[in-house]
Amino acid sequence: MCIQKFTEGHIKFTCKDSFILKQVLLSSVVLQEWREAVDSAAELLRYLREQVPQIYCLEKESSPQEEEELVQNRLLHPLECFLFGEDPQEGLEKLKQGSTSSQLCGRVFKEGETVYSCRDCAIDPTCVLCMDCFQDSVHKGHRYKMHASSGGGFCDCGDVEAWKIGPCCSKHDPGVTASMVTVSYIIAGKRDVGGAYFFHSVSSNSEHISLQPLRVEILHSAVMAHQSFALRLGSWFQQIIGYSVGFRQAFCQVALEPSTERDRPCLISRLMLHDARMYKGARKIVHELIFCSLLMETECKRLFAIEFTKHYKQLQKDFINDDHERSISITALSVQIFTVPTLARQLIEEGNVIKVIVDTVMDLLREHLDANNRFHFQGYNSDKFFRIQVIFHDLRYILISKPSLWTEELRKQFLEGFKVFLGLLNCMQGMEEVKRQFGQHIEVEPEWEAGFSIQIQLRHILAMFQDWCSCDDKILLLAFEECLKALLRCNNQPFHSEATDYYMCKHILHVRPYKVSQEPVSIHLPISRLLGCLLLQESFDYTQFVEYPLRCVVLAAQVTAEMWRRNGLSLVSQIYYYQDVKCRDEMYDKDILMLQIAASKMDPNHFLMLILLRFELFEIFNGSCSSKDQWNRLTEEMLYLLIIIVGERYVPGISQVTKEDVTMREVIHLLCIEPMAHSSLVKGLPENESHETGLETVISKVANFKKPGVSGHGLYEVKKECLAEFNPFFYHYSKSQHSKLSVLSLSSALRPPVPPPFCPAFSSIVRLLCCDVLIHVLRRVLQRAVEDRAAQWTEAMIQRVDFSFFNIFQGFPLKIEISNHLSPLQSCEKTESSINLFLRQRFSRSFTLTCFWLAQSAQDKEKAERKRKAEAAKLHRQKIMAQMSAMQKNFIESNKMLYENMPESGVQGDCAMEQKELCVAVGPHRGSTPTEREVLTCILCQEEQEVAAQAPAMVLTACVQRSTVLTQCRGKTLSNKAEGSSYPLFMPPELAVGTHIGTCGHVMHATCWQKYFEAIQNTTRNRLHAELIIDLENGEYLCPLCKSLCNTVVPLIPLEPLTLNYLSRWIQILSARIKGLKRKFSDSIAEMLVVCATTVHRVGLQTAPNELCPYVPVMAWNTCAFTIQAIENILQGEDKPLFGSLQNRQLAGLKAAVQFSAAQRLKSSQAVVQRHFTDIENTPSLLEVDFFHLLVGLVLSVPSLYQEEAVDLQPSSVSSAYNHLHILHLVTMAHLLQVILSSTVAGGEEGEEARAAAELYATVSQHTEGYRCLSSPWFQLRRGITPFLRCAALFFNGLTGVPPPEELSSTAGQMEALCSYLALPPNVFQLFQEHKETVTPLSAITKVLKGEIQTIRYPRRRNHLIELPEDYSALLNQASHFQCPKSTDDDRKHPTLCLFCGVMLCSQSVCCQTQLDGDDVGACTAHAATCGAGVGMFLRIRECEVILMASKTRGSTYPAPYLDDYGETDPQLGRGNPLHLCPERYRKLNQLWQQHCILEEIARSLEVVNIMFAFEWQML
Repeated sequence: MCIQKFTEGHIKFTCKDSFILKQVLLSSVVLQEWREAVDSAAELLRYLREQVPQIYCLEKESSPQEEEELVQNRLLHPLECFLFGEDPQEGLEKLKQGSTSSQLCGRVFKEGETVYSCRDCAIDPTCVLCMDCFQDSVHKGHRYKMHASSGGGFCDCGDVEAWKIGPCCSKHDPGVTASMVTVSYIIAGKRDVGGAYFFHSVSSNSEHISLQPLRVEILHSAVMAHQSFALRLGSWFQQIIGYSVGFRQAFCQVALEPSTERDRPCLISRLMLHDARMYKGARKIVHELIFCSLLMETECKRLFAIEFTKHYKQLQKDFINDDHERSISITALSVQIFTVPTLARQLIEEGNVIKVIVDTVMDLLREHLDANNRFHFQGYNSDKFFRIQVIFHDLRYILISKPSLWTEELRKQFLEGFKVFLGLLNCMQGMEEVKRQFGQHIEVEPEWEAGFSIQIQLRHILAMFQDWCSCDDKILLLAFEECLKALLRCNNQPFHSEATDYYMCKHILHVRPYKVSQEPVSIHLPISRLLGCLLLQESFDYTQFVEYPLRCVVLAAQVTAEMWRRNGLSLVSQIYYYQDVKCRDEMYDKDILMLQIAASKMDPNHFLMLILLRFELFEIFNGSCSSKDQWNRLTEEMLYLLIIIVGERYVPGISQVTKEDVTMREVIHLLCIEPMAHSSLVKGLPENESHETGLETVISKVANFKKPGVSGHGLYEVKKECLAEFNPFFYHYSKSQHSKLSVLSLSSALRPPVPPPFCPAFSSIVRLLCCDVLIHVLRRVLQRAVEDRAAQWTEAMIQRVDFSFFNIFQGFPLKIEISNHLSPLQSCEKTESSINLFLRQRFSRSFTLTCFWLAQSAQDKEKAERKRKAEAAKLHRQKIMAQMSAMQKNFIESNKMLYENMPESGVQGDCAMEQKELCVAVGPHRGSTPTEREVLTCILCQEEQEVAAQAPAMVLTACVQRSTVLTQCRGKTLSNKAEGSSYPLFMPPELAVGTHIGTCGHVMHATCWQKYFEAIQNTTRNRLHAELIIDLENGEYLCPLCKSLCNTVVPLIPLEPLTLNYLSRWIQILSARIKGLKRKFSDSIAEMLVVCATTVHRVGLQTAPNELCPYVPVMAWNTCAFTIQAIENILQGEDKPLFGSLQNRQLAGLKAAVQFSAAQRLKSSQAVVQRHFTDIENTPSLLEVDFFHLLVGLVLSVPSLYQEEAVDLQPSSVSSAYNHLHILHLVTMAHLLQVILSSTVAGGEEGEEARAAAELYATVSQHTEGYRCLSSPWFQLRRGITPFLRCAALFFNGLTGVPPPEELSSTAGQMEALCSYLALPPNVFQLFQEHKETVTPLSAITKVLKGEIQTIRYPRRRNHLIELPEDYSALLNQASHFQCPKSTDDDRKHPTLCLFCGVMLCSQSVCCQTQLDGDDVGACTAHAATCGAGVGMFLRIRECEVILMASKTRGSTYPAPYLDDYGETDPQLGRGNPLHLCPERYRKLNQLWQQHCILEEIARSLEVVNIMFAFEWQML
């Protein structure tokens, strides 16, 4: 006790040197007290009760690190010492020597984590692998799927019951079973202490956490402290359990040990029952603890499953009333136990889990039962109903694997569960009846979605019950008897009258009268359809058996005939789903199957009479009624049903076909509609319980694959040899698909296919083809057609009769008897009618033509006529060309003397010399400017106008934007403040951020554009979410023609003709002196110059509009230079020639941008422009300037030096020519020095150019003072300076209009042609020799070398999107290891990859939000501001989609460049197929960025999509 008092008295010491010693002393004292205590558990709990509040309830809030250190030293370390009985580290070493790693992986998935499922080897779709196990398993080379986990599951690696082959990856190969001997002495007497405290602390919050929302309660700090430590203790338990298999087994024994108190469940059961009362963090800890303990041991898993099943109903009820998602509910663990085949059998035998699950559903749905014990979901709670539907998943899990061996107990319990399931179906049989509305339209649409939701959930469950029954003959017979009893007990639709006799063709049918159009009818008949699948050779009244399915078919026919229009859209929707692929296999297909069963068992005449009665056509064909509304449509549907009953035999058991044959036929008929993508085919095929369609096994047999291009997706086209299987009356075609088929049916001469023969049990169905009633019906239809009663027959009706005749003659031999029945019709007088032709063809046994062949013949004639007209037009054109050629020859012969007097060689030589002289754009020898008139058409008013300086302005739509496409220092930002900064005047060579101007090339009058822009402002302001498409405040609009995003217009300025005439120039100067200042441009052009210049200044500097700012002209010149550099970069990257390969819009935009920039010196204040020449204090060094920007600025600003205050003067033609030449020479030499100083590669070449380069190197070396090795090869210098010369050529071409030489229209021999076009010597190094005296001092270099400057290599690095891995799994693997740098929680993150720089970001997360211009923005938005100047392109890895961003408020999605083997993208990883990089699509994305089209793509996508709810792009 003295030691204890001493220790407690010194706990408050703060000296760090003695802290460890105190903790050791404290631990030793505590351990001694625990060991000596009579009740160690009580002593331990007392210690925790004292210590936990002291740590978690400090007056001064401590940091998480300090708190964790206290917990570790004062709580967890003593517990570990007490548990091991010695030092924990020594105990762990002993455990490692005696145990091995577990065979099971057991990794618990976080929400959003990528998981993999092998389609070839998995027992069921719920068997998945984590990323690491999948990469090291044999399944990587198999057919697999990947998808994002919803959380709550764990990796099945090592589970032999989950995989057919390869159950383990290389990391989890089976090892030696862990020994319990090592830890047997550890757990003696210490098993239930930690578990009891953990349960008490975690579940204690169940008394305080309310299930009602928005309720706040105050808890005692001690309670909160123990709850916090309980969560930490749960994590500690996971850590301890992971040390050894023995620890895990010991924990499982404690968790499953029965309580000593009566009626009190075990520890794990209590935790499960309190799950709904815990908050989210506590639930996660408990679930993860169950995963790493109970579910990792086979026997413990079985015992846990029994406990789970025992409390299943209560757990589900708690989940229904809960407000959390199922992924964090204890009920989500059902997938881990119910999908294990052996465990599922045991739960059926020992706990009758089928009955438990169905009873749970019935208890929860009992409130929706009506007086007739049928479900009625009017006014149901959608959220609660959705949670109830989740329970059906558990029933599917239990039945997912059929038993291979039946025991008597399994049969007994399965039948017991089947009876309870029939009780559920009994409540669905006939639910939600509808009755045809007469008079007025229905007022309130009834609820129908709930019934179909249950039907969809039961779709696979019904099929599984059928599979279970079919694998045991005894079970099948007993199940059929129970199903038949349940159907007979159903009295959902009693008949209101007694049975009546009906007569037709000397046959009598005794049946109760019923009319679908007047009596209530329900489309939900699960028991009847289940009975149809279980039906054996039992004999009973098939009239009653077929009654309800026939009603459903008739109801669908009457809805198609628009007889139920007053019942609203709800009934139309029900019929749609009744025949849709999601429900038809358990609804429509089963009804057809039951009709075929009845047709095979009943008398064919009685069967057809029953069909006529239910279709309400009996009186029509019996002659007692002359006409009836919708008679034609109902007759069509009735004949269509007969064709289906006789011809649809692709069902296993109906005929000798396999499931593969059925899938193949489905695929053929889908592809006969149109070529389809793989995903569209999958959607059109029914899935089994494993979500497989069987498409991959048959697609190569019936279709050819057409690969996709840079857009779209791959398509499958049906093979020609498979067209013989096409049936235009395929019973799975919807109404819309039938309408698409109308063109195909008439354009393809396809004979109806011969169906496979019926199985012996159904062979009697063909008797329908020759029965008296069918012949009578066909004769009446044809008689009405022959008599030309237009209101009583249709072409579709005749087509169905035609098809019926084909089936008769193909499948039944009694042709002569049928001909005798119809022979009176052959004597009809209207022998020229199409129907007579129809009859003669068939009864002469000539079946080579049908209505399809007749239509084909008509279309063949039409094609032949079009071909004949095309040939005639071709001959006419050839005749005209021949006449023109003859006229040319006659003209030459008539003027032969003129051609003979011309010296051919001299003319050719002079032309060649003149052409060569014209191909110079700079200097006194420059060529002349083209003088042709440019007449353009306004896209708005369609009026033509010539582009002239004094004419009204014509403008180009344009978009100005900041750009980092050419940057050499991604992420660096420049100052936006022009004052005191050299950025606008001298662009740094890094080109960190530039201003680009682009145009779509469409021309308008300036006045038309102004009116259009005003109209856009007035109409767009009232549009929903219009601000997401265009920013009206910043002058944005969409091009009227192509809908490209624009924010300004560029005025079109004509090229000024320039001639070297001295006299005319002298006269021009005198005239200007006399007349004074004269405006050069019209008012409208001047106005548009201001509009464009202001936009460039505002966007480029991100400042308020100010047309008086001195940097307005400078920004115009920089924008022109950057745009030219961007165009040259694109051409060089695509290896295209400099001239001749530009798009029209690029060429028009380039010329307009150059002329607009050149006009700035005339519009801006000349004093402002001249002042820039005097500001030389902040002149940067040689290596800190982009010289092409400087070249453009000098060429366009030097003329202002000639300007006087009152006279509009400009340099003469000669002065301008020499100005351009000398500026170009000077800037070129400076750029050459820049290239030399930034180059380090050595070389020793020979030649004149190499010698000139060596001389220059020697001169430069004298001034560099050993700065670096200046021995670069001359050809590398040429490569370095070529981009500058190419940009200069584009600039001077746009400025002067001088056509370039032909050599620049190809990619070879550009250097010589560039030098010639720019009036530079072929050897550019000669410039230094020619101007040796002028440039010898090289004083600028001395300033450069005063400090180390980071130089830019030339040619500059060409930017492109980052390299992506070929396999998308690599990206998913990278994302799985991504950790947010600003968060430590386990919440779902959205790893997003910047395609510009490759940085991984945490998007749509609060942890990474930052401030940008005073607004809260997400990580991607903030990154785009620095990396792309506001423009971004991101790949959301887990969603597999590209995000395009243009500002804080605008963005759009774009297909990812990853395609599956079928040429399709997979957004959200919905299909889960393996994905691979498509280089063509990624190249297109790169072009989208390089060509500055991201803004345009966003605007167009937003314009197409109807935005109802705005997405907060700034939070991305």
